[in-house]
Amino acid sequence: MFRRRRSEDADRDEFDYDEPEQPAGDPRAEGGPWDAEEPSPALERVDLGSLQVPIGPEHEIQLVMAEQHGAWVTIRYRESEIQIQAFAAARRGALWDDVRAEIAAEVNTAGGRSQETEGSFGIELMAQVPAEPGQPAAGMRLVRFVGVDGPRWFVRGLFTGPAAEGGDQAGLLEEVFRDVVVVRGEHPVPPREILELRLPPEARQALEEQAAAEEENRFHEDLNPFERGPEFTETR
Repeated sequence: MFRRRRSEDADRDEFDYDEPEQPAGDPRAEGGPWDAEEPSPALERVDLGSLQVPIGPEHEIQLVMAEQHGAWVTIRYRESEIQIQAFAAARRGALWDDVRAEIAAEVNTAGGRSQETEGSFGIELMAQVPAEPGQPAAGMRLVRFVGVDGPRWFVRGLFTGPAAEGGDQAGLLEEVFRDVVVVRGEHPVPPREILELRLPPEARQALEEQAAAEEENRFHEDLNPFERGPEFTETR
């Protein structure tokens, strides 16, 4: 299922990054996410532009368009989610070390706390963040940040719900994340800029047809001479 949503508050877990200059590492020694130019497992994937995401019967894929922080892909499985964003990186630059430190600082500023741990994707960040943005007194929730540096790109994943603590829900979402293919493209993109995400052609066509049908229905409703209008009651 694909749903395009614009939300002013959808950026509650987003962080702004400054451009770094760091040597590249080799964080993908155990597998994906994969670059479009390298061999990857043969899976059915939906093409969302810079990210090709595996399709499966148990998880839902949603493309989210935010007002201030670009776009990301949300993978939902039962009560858990992972939000995935892809960024451009320098040819010889790794971002995750700096980004991880920046996220930790943002979490601390927001009234939360974080700790680095060793996880399925190398060094990860476990964080307790306010359940209501900007309101630590309302309670805290656990989230998990993962990051993977690839050739000229960086992918960040944010686990929420039970998957933040591990378990079977985390296992499925980790598998989806690991089998994502990143399409960086050859066009120049400044480091740390979000790589473009877009709906696949069939989904865009379906939305356009739906919008056209709704507009047609509204047109006919406006022409209906028997439509019931406002009612007034006079009291004497």
